[in-house]
Amino acid sequence: MKNLLKFSLIFAAILFFACGNKPQPKRYEYFRIDLPEHKYWTNNSQQQYSFEMSDYATISPYIGDGQGINIDYQRINGRIHLTYLPIDIDTFQVVAEECRKLAYEHSIKANAIIANYYDNDTAKVYGALYKITGNAASPVQFFITDSTRHFLRGALYFNNLPNYDSIYPVAEYVNQDIVHLIETLRWK
Repeated sequence: MKNLLKFSLIFAAILFFACGNKPQPKRYEYFRIDLPEHKYWTNNSQQQYSFEMSDYATISPYIGDGQGINIDYQRINGRIHLTYLPIDIDTFQVVAEECRKLAYEHSIKANAIIANYYDNDTAKVYGALYKITGNAASPVQFFITDSTRHFLRGALYFNNLPNYDSIYPVAEYVNQDIVHLIETLRWK
């Protein structure tokens, strides 16, 4: 009987002290991605243009309409598709409008589409960059042209489900590289 009483007291004490705070579910979190500082090198491998690109990325061929390359960010599972099209004055408007439409097709999933325009009269580099916020497939799209002979279209993609909250820091990092690409592009 004494043992039963001791056991009951110990069991009651455990229950009393164990039933403190209710368990709380843990928040869903993402891994922190440490990205390197931006460093660039001049890519002269293309016949029609040259630009400075990130040391963090590599180039691979891209098979598609026109002539193109991929700028691969393997560590962050991202890729910029670049497509070059030779144009003339008659086809410039059609191709530029097609690029604008491709960017705005993401408006179904996008929270906002912010357009920034670039012009460098001395280098004859003109373009538009569309930053797409929200769970769209491509967070950045852009085109660069001289409006008479050359047209370069680009789009950033990540090889995972679009979750804007999780890809935002990486997309901002690559966006800085894209802006640098646009600002350093030169036609040959």
